[in-house]
Amino acid sequence: MNDTSPKPGFWKRLTKGLTRTASGLSTGITDLFTKRKLDAATLEDLEDILIRADLGVETSARIAQAVGKGRYDKTIEPGEVRSLVASEIEAVLEPIAHPLVFDPEVKPFVLLMVGVNGSGKTTTIGKLASTLRAQGKKVVLAAGDTFRAAAIEQLKVWADRTGAAIVSREPGADAAGVAFDGLAKARADGADVLIVDTAGRLQNRAELMAELEKVVRVLKKQDAAAPHAVVLVLDATVGQNALSQVEAFRRVAGVTGLVMTKLDGTARGGILVSIAAKYGLPVHLIGVGEGIDDLEPFEARQFARAIVGLDE
Repeated sequence: MNDTSPKPGFWKRLTKGLTRTASGLSTGITDLFTKRKLDAATLEDLEDILIRADLGVETSARIAQAVGKGRYDKTIEPGEVRSLVASEIEAVLEPIAHPLVFDPEVKPFVLLMVGVNGSGKTTTIGKLASTLRAQGKKVVLAAGDTFRAAAIEQLKVWADRTGAAIVSREPGADAAGVAFDGLAKARADGADVLIVDTAGRLQNRAELMAELEKVVRVLKKQDAAAPHAVVLVLDATVGQNALSQVEAFRRVAGVTGLVMTKLDGTARGGILVSIAAKYGLPVHLIGVGEGIDDLEPFEARQFARAIVGLDE
């Protein structure tokens, strides 16, 4: 995806999507720092506010320490604290804000999409296919979520809508076989990109995670470098559970990057900061809705300011 500039109106949708987190942080900071000097107790309270916003214990402690540096026993305005917090969050996020790049020298470029049920994975695949097709790329979709007939049908709809080719089997078929067929077709068609859907699986379902390992093995038998990217789609409303998802999918599928979806007002967006600090995985895209234009490249400064309720 070459265009990394957010579309007009995206800031408004992003701030709306982060309302829950921004409201909690903004209100907490305002209540804490209004007519109160900065001291050790204040910083402890600030740290608690940041932890409740899902930023993680270590990151919250580091941010609170940065806010307190050189400001002890001084009165500090809430707006200044919010700006300082935003700057510290941006510093955490900036190193992991990377667009999803499809290497034109690798053909077909194999993208494996993973994640739990309900994360928005299949919809994200459709939006990616739409973007790639608009760039003139030849795309093949492999309907590897064979556990749900609805997922296969949903991907067929996206294929029809975007003009991408699709490989599918009947519900309940071997997912690794679908991935195999998908790569074979992508090669035969001279496709630029193959996107492989997988069954939405909970990270604690050993048998389903074993099937995902099989999909990866089958792809590697055809191309030792495949999959060239493994993207984990995370639902922003799940909070701390996202950390265990990242851990499990990294171990099983070798996750190379993240997409965060459902930044829709109920999102607990702070978890992205915690994930960034702990794992350092690239964040490629964020989704703020179901529309075709609601998937955008991740931009650290924009996200950091939105999450504390500051203007763009």
